[in-house]
Amino acid sequence: MNVKETATAIIQLIGGKENISHLEHCSTRLRFTLKDHALVQKEALEKVEGVIGVRQNVQCQVIIGNDVVEVYDEVMSLLGHQLDNADSGSATKQSWGAVLLDFVISIFQPLIPAVAGGGVLKSLLLLASVTGVLDNQSQTYQILNLIGGAPLYFLPILVAMTTANKLKVNQLVAVSAVGALILPEITALLTDGATFLGIGLQNIAYASQVFPAILTVLFYSQVEKLFTRFSPKPIRIFFVPMMSLVITVPVALLILGPLGFEVGTVFSAAIIWLYTHLGWVATGILAAVLPLMVVTGMHKAMIPYAVSSMSEMGAELLYLPASLAHNIAEAGACFAVSLRTKDQKLRSTAISAGISALFGITEPALYGVTILNKRVLYGVMASSLVGGAVAGIFTIKAFALVGPGLASITMFVDESNSMNLVWALVTLAVSFLAAFVLVLFLFKDKVMEAVEGKEDPQSEVLSQPVAGQVVKLAEIKDDVFSSGMIGEGFGIIPTSGELTAPEDGEVTMLFETNHAIGLKTQNGAEILFHIGIDTVQLEGKYFTPLVSAGDYVKKGQPLLQFDLEAIKQAGYDPTVICVVTNKENFIIKPIEQTENMSKSEGVLSISPFVS
Repeated sequence: MNVKETATAIIQLIGGKENISHLEHCSTRLRFTLKDHALVQKEALEKVEGVIGVRQNVQCQVIIGNDVVEVYDEVMSLLGHQLDNADSGSATKQSWGAVLLDFVISIFQPLIPAVAGGGVLKSLLLLASVTGVLDNQSQTYQILNLIGGAPLYFLPILVAMTTANKLKVNQLVAVSAVGALILPEITALLTDGATFLGIGLQNIAYASQVFPAILTVLFYSQVEKLFTRFSPKPIRIFFVPMMSLVITVPVALLILGPLGFEVGTVFSAAIIWLYTHLGWVATGILAAVLPLMVVTGMHKAMIPYAVSSMSEMGAELLYLPASLAHNIAEAGACFAVSLRTKDQKLRSTAISAGISALFGITEPALYGVTILNKRVLYGVMASSLVGGAVAGIFTIKAFALVGPGLASITMFVDESNSMNLVWALVTLAVSFLAAFVLVLFLFKDKVMEAVEGKEDPQSEVLSQPVAGQVVKLAEIKDDVFSSGMIGEGFGIIPTSGELTAPEDGEVTMLFETNHAIGLKTQNGAEILFHIGIDTVQLEGKYFTPLVSAGDYVKKGQPLLQFDLEAIKQAGYDPTVICVVTNKENFIIKPIEQTENMSKSEGVLSISPFVS
């Protein structure tokens, strides 16, 4: 994969630099907060080399897989790190639920590496203690244990940083405000029964607390804006932080801290209620639906609960055990597919994705294998249900917030219950074997063979969609198209301004600036017509659509008219690009052109793979 080409294509297909207001990444995805989601060319984006899939909900999530860090760095390099002061406003009106979810994800997602790293270190130390490798009374053990516990202890500080970053307020002052809550002296005063202005303060240990920190920074952001607006500029540098701290911290101690503490308590009570009333069924059901939750991004809503549960109870009973069953089931399914398929590309993808899932990273498996075949999805869901039920029956607990897998299995080491790790290993084995056997039985491979020597009844020959000179795709002066990342096809240097349907089909998409249109032919080929290079910047000027998305058109029917001379005079290359975007499903062969060929004669043969 050429990382620079991939990054360049991604930026272009999500609407360009100007459409990006925020970018972050997790273990497999680039997570864009965009100003206008309508500018995303999703189908084209999914065809870019290195992109496993695209999901749009609150954020535009571009799934990359194991190369996500390299692609992220290249994207940021191309953007020139312009997002540091980017306007986070969105041209698309979002529901309050979408805004809230985006806010939650932006706060909790960056916390995971620190919390996971510390948690795994503590679980390894527990394993060393249980096996007698390291004495838990030794100073070495105690120092390493404190290091592992530091991310959770200072969780309010970490949350303050991510919340301040999302709200675009002074991060250091926000951290100072939250840091005051966990000062040893403040903690001692609260323990002894402190008062402020004669009002008693509730005795709460704010270390490891999440929600008090979030509420404190939310309040601080409003106070900072208020004093920034009215403060004289010569004294603003110290006056705004001083007044913000003087007001925010007491309000946090009196109101926000206790309120946030109660929110955390409710989260913990909810999971205890689920376990009390549903028991192992809850874990099994959650594990079964996790493939659908991860695909839609809904699993991110579980992160606040998991962080809160880990900080409140020191363990997590539902989400992580269910995730262990699902992650390993994805691995088992992928290895089964790799044995059954005769498609070398799918086999390679399945093996790589299976290894990733075995170590807790499931997105490559989900987007590269599972959701592309419903039989595999059914197998994963059924085996996840079985594995999750086993985890629930034996009530295994997780002690580190990290993606459960083979490498992180020590997260289930419990000093007070040595069988916790044993049952986690049983869950791992059951999930893997169930998925492997089920998918080995359910999966039906599509043997891809081109029919030689006779015409396939489903093959189609595209006529020339616009008058002009046909050129090879590689000759087009646009790297995204000429490289074949979007699809296979051809270009035409037009001599007229009318685009016609090269074959019968359904109009699937009409870009809002009218410079691009999609057509799905009767044999399922998805064709993208792109009029000119960079003509999106014309914002629809000089383009007149003659059809709408959803229309069924006949071969030769006019689809779109464009003012060829005006486009040229505006300085744009008018080359018409025609590509088959779902090229992996077809045998695509250019038809050699001769001087005597007319516009109505064929330029491209599209034959589907048949089994």
